[in-house]
Amino acid sequence: MPAAGPLYRRALLGALPGLGGRRGDGVPAVELTVGGVAVDPEWLADYDRVCGFRLADQLPATFPHVMGFPLALRLITAPEFPIPLTGVVHVGNRITVHRPITVADRLDFSTWAENLRPHDRGRQLDVVLVGSVDGEEVWRGVSTYLGRQRTPGDGERRDRGERPAPPAATARWRVAPRVGTDYARVSGDHNPIHTSRWGARLLGFPRPIAHGMWSKARCLAALESRLPEAYTVDVAFKLPVPLPGTVAFSATASGPGWDFSLHDLRGRPHLVGTIR
Repeated sequence: MPAAGPLYRRALLGALPGLGGRRGDGVPAVELTVGGVAVDPEWLADYDRVCGFRLADQLPATFPHVMGFPLALRLITAPEFPIPLTGVVHVGNRITVHRPITVADRLDFSTWAENLRPHDRGRQLDVVLVGSVDGEEVWRGVSTYLGRQRTPGDGERRDRGERPAPPAATARWRVAPRVGTDYARVSGDHNPIHTSRWGARLLGFPRPIAHGMWSKARCLAALESRLPEAYTVDVAFKLPVPLPGTVAFSATASGPGWDFSLHDLRGRPHLVGTIR
């Protein structure tokens, strides 16, 4: 796997005036692969503790995302990638688990970008990360990223209608300040917006915010005992979760699956998701 540190440094240098160069107009025609990635049991246990999963030999649905994150980061920080890392907003993530993955499995990862499209706040695209075992796809993640730009706005638009009342809370969680640094440690995603008050303020937030993928993992951990062996979990990230903070978790059975969400105490959504 690529080392994340040099990739972050390259992205920061590329954001400096005169060093960034011109971004591509389309997605890079490249697929990156790494084969035979073993699961580190100690890393898995640390991740489980940070995200609220029980300790087990089976991987949570979100763990292959952090295993393959350095490969996706290598793609995102490439000079030809159309959206600079410093301007990326993670707005959605869809994960499909085809069958349970355990610590005994060795994963081959592949990643590529696709579906660059206009948005009323800029452009967005999908970064696909696939995990396979012995040539069989067992896991797929699709992260949707938004690059903010001033555009005429002929693309996809947010619904600005009246916000519906949030569902009744199933639980309330206090999100501690250390969630940002703890998740950065276990995920390899050291974006300072999550770990540093200075970094958060530099990007327009009064204090650090939780990683969106931590919020997704924490919701899945709350439903862990009720999940099937194969499913798709799809979330849209709405408002960031400030650190520290208190969130309300809601989950409702929907046929064979679930609808779930995180809201703040005023009823504003942080995350909305489905499991099918």
